[in-house]
Amino acid sequence: MSHTLKVIAGGLALLGLFLVAGRLLGGAAPAPSIAAAARWFILFWLIGAGLNMWVGVTKAGYPVAEEAPIFVVVFVVPSLAAAFLAWRLR
Repeated sequence: MSHTLKVIAGGLALLGLFLVAGRLLGGAAPAPSIAAAARWFILFWLIGAGLNMWVGVTKAGYPVAEEAPIFVVVFVVPSLAAAFLAWRLR
């Protein structure tokens, strides 16, 4: 499996953890808490995907122009899942 797919899978797993935390903190009506957790995930995932890009540029030696499209894919796939869930649970 390529590194990009592993990072995307890690992002989806992290989203799952955020959703579980939202469910646990939600009490009797967890949907708003789960939706909020999904929205918070997007911010945290932006930072995580940015760190992944930084490592690719500084440690692996990829140029920014080559790493930027990968950053977009790595960020967008889990973020779209989170945004969809947040939208559906509102």
